[in-house]
Amino acid sequence: MKRWPNDRDFAFTIVDDTDEATVKNSKPIYDLLYQLGLLTTKTVWAFPSRDEIKGDTLSDKEYARFIKELSDQGFEIAFHGAGSGPFTGQETRNAQEIIKEITGIYPAIFINHAYNEANLYWNEKRFSFPFNTLYSVGVRAIKNKTVASQGEMEGSPYFWGDFAKEHIKYMRNRTYSGLNTIKYDKRMPYRNKKREKYSNYWFSSSDGYNCSSFKKLVSKKNIDRLVSQKGCGIIYTHFAYGFVDEEGAIDADFMENMGYLSRKNGWFVPASEILDFLNGNRETDAYCSRFENFRMDLRWFGERIWRKIVGGE
Repeated sequence: MKRWPNDRDFAFTIVDDTDEATVKNSKPIYDLLYQLGLLTTKTVWAFPSRDEIKGDTLSDKEYARFIKELSDQGFEIAFHGAGSGPFTGQETRNAQEIIKEITGIYPAIFINHAYNEANLYWNEKRFSFPFNTLYSVGVRAIKNKTVASQGEMEGSPYFWGDFAKEHIKYMRNRTYSGLNTIKYDKRMPYRNKKREKYSNYWFSSSDGYNCSSFKKLVSKKNIDRLVSQKGCGIIYTHFAYGFVDEEGAIDADFMENMGYLSRKNGWFVPASEILDFLNGNRETDAYCSRFENFRMDLRWFGERIWRKIVGGE
């Protein structure tokens, strides 16, 4: 059994995707988390959107003050790209300088945003063969919007891989359906030899995409199982997706589950702190073998297909 710091029984955190996030729909959640002693990770954008996906950014003074307050309280501020849409490599670097001005440090975590050309090793590049091919074929078949990931491509106007290698420690890849993330990704954070020129470590997360899926994932039953397994849950979600209503009220079931969780003997710290602990408690760097990458990709694809057929997602 893994022993967590301070004799804690398990580790738990949340990575909040900034899509559609505003002060209005985010602050109530973070006020609650802070009151409960649950310190988590929030991604941000620096510049206003250039496509259909909106949300507050660090260009908004009120939002920038909110992010500074979160950082001062101990929440982690992570990077979700310069903004939503096409931003050059230089703009992407500038965005991280803005984050550093506000928080005092460069973000340690980068989360690729779905349709940004400045993404690093994203879309089919994140998977091993043959899943990279299957992903490309599947995206074309269902006519999903996609753009080429060029952040790691030298000579591209979207290149910033050298900056990422120097400053970004962790990047997220796969998401899984179970709460105990480390059960699916036993070697996280891990290195990938095919991607290590412009990346350092990769990690996985558990999928609590919106309020409904989050509550199913972080249910009292699943919390109890996570505690008994002495596990590690790194939940990926969008707090802008249904957690807070138009009047600013937080979903009652979410509040109850978070209160229940907070009363357990858990280690509730931001994602990079958990990943640093995992990284520091092994003798050598964890490189994923071809078999391990294949296994994780197979599980990811299998879960996606099952949820598409059964859940209609």
